[in-house]
Amino acid sequence: MLPAPLAYTGALLSGLLYFLAFGGMDVWPLTFVAWVPLIVSMRGQTTRRAMLLGWLAGVTMNVTGFFWLQKFLQTFSGFPATVCFLFVLVVCAYQGGRVALLGWLYGRAAARGWRPTPLVFAAAFVASELVYPLLFPWYYAATVHQVPALTQVADLGGPILVGLVPLVANLSLAELLWARIERRRPPPKTAAAGPVVVALTCAYGAWRIHGVDAAVLAAPRATVGVVQADMGLMEKRTEFDEGLSRHLQLSSDLEQRDGVDFLVWSETSVMRAVRDETYRQELRTGVGQRVGAPTIFGAVIFKRVPDEREFVLFNAAVSSDIRGTIRSRYDKEYLLMFGEYLPFGETFPMLYSWSPNSGHFTPGKTLDPLLLDLHGVAHPVTVLTCYEDVLPRYTNDAVRHADPELLVNMTNDAWFGDTSEPWEHLALAQFRAIEHRRYLVRGTNSGVSAVVDPVGRVVAHSGTFRQETLSATVHFMRARTVYEKLGDWPWLLVSLGAFATAFRRGERGERENRRRIEAIQGELRPRQGDGI
Repeated sequence: MLPAPLAYTGALLSGLLYFLAFGGMDVWPLTFVAWVPLIVSMRGQTTRRAMLLGWLAGVTMNVTGFFWLQKFLQTFSGFPATVCFLFVLVVCAYQGGRVALLGWLYGRAAARGWRPTPLVFAAAFVASELVYPLLFPWYYAATVHQVPALTQVADLGGPILVGLVPLVANLSLAELLWARIERRRPPPKTAAAGPVVVALTCAYGAWRIHGVDAAVLAAPRATVGVVQADMGLMEKRTEFDEGLSRHLQLSSDLEQRDGVDFLVWSETSVMRAVRDETYRQELRTGVGQRVGAPTIFGAVIFKRVPDEREFVLFNAAVSSDIRGTIRSRYDKEYLLMFGEYLPFGETFPMLYSWSPNSGHFTPGKTLDPLLLDLHGVAHPVTVLTCYEDVLPRYTNDAVRHADPELLVNMTNDAWFGDTSEPWEHLALAQFRAIEHRRYLVRGTNSGVSAVVDPVGRVVAHSGTFRQETLSATVHFMRARTVYEKLGDWPWLLVSLGAFATAFRRGERGERENRRRIEAIQGELRPRQGDGI
C-alpha cells in the first residue's frame, strides 16, 4: 500500500480531477482518469484509512464544485460571510460522506477477502451513488454529458450506469498502474475491461441515436418559445409589474419573430401571489389573455389556513390555452432547503426571523401532468420545478404516473449568481430526456434556458444573466424505456451486495482464516517426544 502522505495526496488529486471533468468545467476526457489516484491510494489500506481517503476526495469535489453555496447562503440567510463559509464547509463535509461511504464499503470488503477488488470497488460506487442522501444531488454521469455516444445507456440504467462506464476505465488503468508498481504482468481481463466496456457503450449509443432520431422525425411537432426575463432575485419579489411586463414584451417579440406555437416561462415568473380559490380567474385575466398564445408559466398561489400560519404558499406551474383559459396546475413537491423552506421551520417558526429571505412554501401532493392545448389537441406535459429535474427517481415516478409527451423544467437559479451552477444544473438535467426519450424544455429566469432532444443533445440554449429568448422545434413523443420500468431496483440489489460484503468474509478471506487457525493448531499440537 502507499504511505499515508502519498495516499492522501492521491485522494486530493482525484477530487480535483473529478471537479474539472464535471459539468460546468467540462474537461470531460479527465473522466477516464479522475478516479485512478484514489483507487491506487486505497489499495491495501485499512478500512478506516480507506474511508478517510474517500472523505478527503469527496470534500475536495464538493468544495470546488459547490463553491457557489457561499453566495446562496449569504443571499437567503443574511448571515455574515464568515458564518456562511462555515456552513459551506459543514455542507461540503457532509456531502463528501458519499465517497467516504464508498471507501468504507471497499475497505471492509477488501479486508474480508472479497475479490476481484475492481468489482468490489464498482459495487461500492453504485451503493454510494444510490443510498447516500444528499442536500444537493449530483452523479458522476454528468462528467460525460457532452458525449452522446456514452450517455445513451441512461435509458437502461439511469445516471448510475452512465457513470459506471468511465469508472470501469479508471479501474482498468489503476490495475495497469499497480501492476507496473509491483513489476508484474497485469491481469489480461482486468486490463481489457475498460476499453471493451467503453467500446460496447459507444456501439449501443450509435444504435440508439439512430433509432431515436428516426422516431423523432415521425412524431408530431411544434415550435416552442422560451422566455428568459432575467429579473433580479430581490427584484422579483418587489417589482411584480416589471417582471410581468418583461415576460409579456419578450413573448410578443418572440411570437412576431419566430411564430411559435406555445411559450414556456420560468419558475415563479408571475410573482404577485393569487388566491387559491380564484387563481383561475385572476391568472386568466392578468396573464393568459394578455399573452395570446398557449403558455406554461410559474405562479405563486396562497391559501388561508385556520392556524397560526394564517396562510400557506404554493410554487405552482399552470398552463393556459390560446384564449387565456387556465387549463391545469402543478404544485412543486420537492422544495429547496433554505430557499423555499427552512428545516424545522414549521416546528420552530422563530427560525424564519433569523433567515428572513427564506421562502415559506408548502409542497404539492399530485404528479398529474399539465395539459397543453394546441390546435384542439391536449398534450400532457410533466413539469419539473427547480431542481426536481436532477432527481431521476422522482422524474421516473412522475413519468410513469402521467405518461407525458413532453418534459418541462421551470427554474430560477439567480440565487447562485453567475457561477458554474446553472451549467451544472443543465448537465444533470439532460439525462432526464435520455432516460425517458422525450424532449426537455427548460425555462429559467436567469439562465441556462435550453431545449434538449431525446438523445440528450442541447439543440438550443441561452446565456446567463441577460434578457433573452430562444425558439426550437420539439416533437411530442411517448416511449417506454428499461430504466422507466425497472428504475433503480437493479442498483438496490447491487448495493445490498456491497453492504453484505462489508460484513461477511469472502472465499479468499475464509481460506486465509482457515490457514491461520491451522497454523495456530499446529503450534499447539504436542510433537513426538515432547513431555506432557
